[in-house]
Amino acid sequence: MSADDLACQELVELVTSYLEGRLPRGERRRFERHLGECEPCVHYVEQMRETIRLVGRSATGDPERVPGIDRLLDAFRDWNREQPA
Repeated sequence: MSADDLACQELVELVTSYLEGRLPRGERRRFERHLGECEPCVHYVEQMRETIRLVGRSATGDPERVPGIDRLLDAFRDWNREQPA
């Protein structure tokens, strides 16, 4: 693995930013290159997309109005900051 390669753990830490389209171009390329080589991470990203889709199909039909969605998204965004060093 070269210094430019993305590890699976790093992909997990970046998935929310990736799905929200907030990764800088270089990071996005690294993320997508990793997906091209790692089937388990492809499944993980698909599961995250499906979770978002299902939340969007809640009773309100509007993911922005799903109770607790902001808290859930914040938890995913901040997940890697809470991990011990």
